[in-house]
Formats: sequence, structure tokens, C-alpha cells
Amino acid sequence: MAAARTPLETVTAAAERVMAALEGSFAAVSVWERERGRLRVLVNAGELTAGEERFPEDESYPVHDFPEIVEFLHEEWVGGGAEPRAWVENMGGDGAEQEGAHPGAYRHERVAALRRRGRGCCVVAPVVLHGRAWGELYVARPPGAAPFGRADADFATVLASVAAAGIAQTERLEEARRLAFTDPLTGLANRRAVDARLDEAVERHLADGVVVSLVVCDLNGLKRVNDTQGHAVGDRLLERFGSVLSLCGAMLPGALAARLGGDEFCLLTVGPTADEVVRVAGELCRRADALELGEGVACGVASTGDPIGAVGTARRLFRLADAAQYRAKAARAAEPVVAGRAGGPADPVVRLADHPPAAPVAERRRFRGRRP
Repeated sequence: MAAARTPLETVTAAAERVMAALEGSFAAVSVWERERGRLRVLVNAGELTAGEERFPEDESYPVHDFPEIVEFLHEEWVGGGAEPRAWVENMGGDGAEQEGAHPGAYRHERVAALRRRGRGCCVVAPVVLHGRAWGELYVARPPGAAPFGRADADFATVLASVAAAGIAQTERLEEARRLAFTDPLTGLANRRAVDARLDEAVERHLADGVVVSLVVCDLNGLKRVNDTQGHAVGDRLLERFGSVLSLCGAMLPGALAARLGGDEFCLLTVGPTADEVVRVAGELCRRADALELGEGVACGVASTGDPIGAVGTARRLFRLADAAQYRAKAARAAEPVVAGRAGGPADPVVRLADHPPAAPVAERRRFRGRRP
């Protein structure tokens, strides 16, 4: 289970494998959302009935309808120190407790749910992560099938523990990945994320001709703010501009907003036209100029949709955007400078990117992508 790459893949694998191990016809994994007081279904596996979806958008049940997830775990396990274990419900006659059920766990809502879904019996196993109730694993059999018994409940308890270990490992990996690709101050993507995404984007451009555009920004006046008002205020400027960049990036479907480091940021887009990207870059300049801190932003744009020549590597597109940003900075331009729009291959930005002077100024950051 832990080999799955995403949390959803992990819980899906858990549902399917536990269903098979317990010879069930249906299984579901739900997470306990404490702040909303509900169990939210993440995945349904096996034989679905009308109204059930494999990956439901918002299938949830108030915890007060199924209070055993709270009462059992918190009153009996946490309070008494007992190990969490599964229980069984059968759609049987008079509401008496069924074989294998935990004392007091029988709930008419569970049986009513079985009846509504045309199922005969179920076993419910708490999923516990980091010493807290995380959710539940639910496996059902159809009417007429052999009912679950105490041995099944004990087996489900073990399977839920294995599932919990897989979910915990996946969550740790997800958190590590998030930290590795996120700028801690602004919450935007970081340089590592841009490097990876830009390589993939250029590969798509070479294979399918999709338009790839890169906007590189240099926040003006950060040093002055740090020197005169302190680094805490400078950090506030970086965070504020990060929010503006994120807002403008949302105008371009699928755009990646990132902080490259220091006072340098970028937007990476795959799909939108060069004109759309330039329009949003202009809006970014105007919004940055209106901030209460700093002195606006120098912005350069490079897009495969403009006459910049062949773009065979991520490195070249980055050099072009960086050179455009350098020209905008030198000219103190209030609008973005766009590579290729002042003469195609003869554009000073293109020439600066492709033939930098001996003392390089156009590419001031190391790019980790493939060399041309």
C-alpha cells in the first residue's frame, strides 16, 4: 500500500486490498473531519450502488449518525488504553448485537445504511494515525453471503493497522515533497519546482508545439526597504508581492507562480498565448507599482509564441526571459519587456541572451536544466 504515489492512490489500494482479503463485495475508506463533525468518503471500491461514485466529490455522513467512531476510539481506547479494534454489523432482524460486534458498537444507522444500499453485513475498522483516530475502513458483503464474524473483525483490525502505516508513510512523503518544492516565506513554488516544470514544458513544446511562456520578475527597492525599515518589513514586501503574483498567475490557466530566490520571481505557463501572458505581465507590473512598499517590479517575458527562434532547451527560454528582465531593469520600464518583439532574431534581448558579453550579465542565476 505504501508504494502508491499519492494519498488518494494509497487509500484506494487499501480499500481494494482489504476488500479482497476479507472477501467483501464493497469497501470504502473515510476520513474523520473533526472540524466539520463528519466522516467524508475518499474512495468507494467494488460493487457500487445507485448514487455511489468511486471518488465522490462530497459524500459525507454526520458523525452523530455513526457515533461509534468517536465513542469507541475516545472513550474506550484512549480512555481505557485498549487497542482499537474492528466491529461487525449484520442486517439481522431485531437489532440485537451481532457476533463479532464490539459491545455497545451496534448502531441502527449502520443497519439502515446496509439496507438502503442492498448489502447484508459489514465490518468497520478504525484507522489510527499518530495516536489519533484518522477515519475508518468499511467492508461489506451482499445479502445471502456468509456474515462477518469475530475472526473477520480481528483480521480487519490488523489490515487497518497496515493501511494506517501506508497512509502515514505517504503523508510524510507528500509533506517532504511539498517542503522540497515550496518557498517557505511566500508559500509559492521554489526554484527546484520551476526547473522541473520548465523541463517538462519544453519537452511538450518540442513534441506537440504547445506554447510555453516564462515571466521573470525582479522586485525593485527590496534592499532599500531592508536597509531603512528592517528585514521584517522586507519580508512583508516579499510576501505581499508573492500574493500579487499568485493572483495574476490565476488569470492564466495552470500557471506556476514561483520565487526563484531573493527578490526574483517568475510565472511559468503552458498553453496560453504569448499575448495573454504579456497582458497579465502588464497587470502584474501595475499591481506591483501600487503596493505600499517597494518600487514596483522589472518584468521580462519570453514565449515560444513570439519570434525568438527555436527553443530546444529550457535553458534557452530561461536565458531569454532573464535577458528581457535585465533590459527592463536597466531601462526602469514600467511595462514588461518581451523578447523577440523588437526585431525577432535581431531583437537586442535575443542577441543578449544568445551572445552574452564576456562578463555575463544576462544570466545571473544558475539554471539546473540540460545544457544546449
